Amino acid sequence: MTPGDWPWPPELDGVIAAPESHRVLLATPAVRVLEVVIEPGRREPEHTHRNRSVMIVDAPARIRYYEQGDLTFESPPGPGPAPPRVSWMDPEGPHSVENIDTTRYRAFRVEILD
Repeated sequence: MTPGDWPWPPELDGVIAAPESHRVLLATPAVRVLEVVIEPGRREPEHTHRNRSVMIVDAPARIRYYEQGDLTFESPPGPGPAPPRVSWMDPEGPHSVENIDTTRYRAFRVEILD
């Protein structure tokens, strides 16, 4: 999907639609860096991410991931805390994340602005 084909309104951007969990740390013409925090037992509102990004999860937690209201992923229980991880993310349509753990989930999302 190219940026010109984005079908969702700007109001669904993570910072606008889910401000309790998304905070802008840096914004330049080239990148936007977000801190994403979801407290235990909380589910963030449905939102989107229009740009490709690098996701750095430094405080993992068990989550449920919903796409347009449907549960599509649940973290399996593990023997202990998951290690930090880094992943490439394509643009994401409407989704929300629920923290089903007893610890806070925190990530940094580095969005590449096209």
